[in-house]
Amino acid sequence: MTPEGISELISRVSLRDRAAFDVLYASTSAKLFGVCLRVLGNRTEAEDALQDIYVRIWNKADRFAVADTSPISWLVAIARNHCIDTLRARKPVAAELDQAVDVAEPSPNPEQSAVTRGEAQRLHDCLDQLEAVRAAAVRGAYLNGDSYEALANRYSVPLNTMRTWLRRSLMKLKECLEG
Repeated sequence: MTPEGISELISRVSLRDRAAFDVLYASTSAKLFGVCLRVLGNRTEAEDALQDIYVRIWNKADRFAVADTSPISWLVAIARNHCIDTLRARKPVAAELDQAVDVAEPSPNPEQSAVTRGEAQRLHDCLDQLEAVRAAAVRGAYLNGDSYEALANRYSVPLNTMRTWLRRSLMKLKECLEG
């Protein structure tokens, strides 16, 4: 089924169309079951999770925004998040960090990418409002990882002066970002 067809089905499900829900289930359940099985690693749990996921889809179909994301990505996100919640509920909080690599998708979703780009642009705009030398020092210290001592030598100022520059620059950046 095409993404447009799935979007149409989700839209009809948001209007409580049971026939559309049946078709949506038939069209997407195999893929979502695969996601559940991969995350949970247990067939019985994956089957139970799949039922819960379709209840969530039925209840949240009106939240699907056709223009924002692909329909299958939206469905997979619901499945993945439900399965992760299931894992969290059955395992202690202090589980091995290495196991989390297999659960979470490493790449940011489109919304996270857009937010990150917007925040980075705001930060660069605020950095541009600082004096050029101080903005360069902030970039060196906090974006390039240069030590305070190296920056003090580079700009031929005492170490404490460099610390003061950076502290005051950070305060100005904070004001700019909050404003």
